[in-house]
Amino acid sequence: MADNARENPLWRGNAPLVLASKSAARRALLEAARLAFEATGVDVGERALEAQAVAAGADPREVAAILARAKARTGSALHPGRLVIGADQTLALGDEAFHKPADLGAARAQLTRLAGRTHHLHSALCVARDGAVLFETVESAALAMRPLAAPALDAYLAEAGEAVLSSVGGYQLEGLGIHLFERVEGDHSVILGLPLLPLLAFLRRQGVLL
Repeated sequence: MADNARENPLWRGNAPLVLASKSAARRALLEAARLAFEATGVDVGERALEAQAVAAGADPREVAAILARAKARTGSALHPGRLVIGADQTLALGDEAFHKPADLGAARAQLTRLAGRTHHLHSALCVARDGAVLFETVESAALAMRPLAAPALDAYLAEAGEAVLSSVGGYQLEGLGIHLFERVEGDHSVILGLPLLPLLAFLRRQGVLL
């Protein structure tokens, strides 16, 4: 739990937000904005839900929205009366979707596919209360990865280690992963998986922020 309400003169909420995610990057974004929140994981059966969405014709951007909505609604059922934030992020190389690599070998194969090409991160945000969706959006960022020779890729994986398995792209742009890129276009919070500016605008409309 992070309760920064006393430190943020802009906060007007009566109860902390609920972040339906255990992502360290998402928690850090809310903490940096000094928002009062509690973080809790929810189980929505992501892979099965994604498979159903893809079978119905959903693209990676739409999949992110569907998963974020499911997390927000599920979390709101567990926290009556509270504003619950659901978020999800997908990585797409053209129409091909990527997932968190299972091991370092899979991470290496994935980074080899992305090297020298531009991929997109689609970050979805949904806010729900008592099962009702109050706000949702999907924001995207374009990331151009530089060509990677085997020595550079091997050196990166050796140093980054299993941390790469926690990211859908096999990298953390806020850390060592920045060395893999030659150009990034998009909001930093979108890249980290939680579109913060749209969230803040929504909270102001709700009257919980000045």
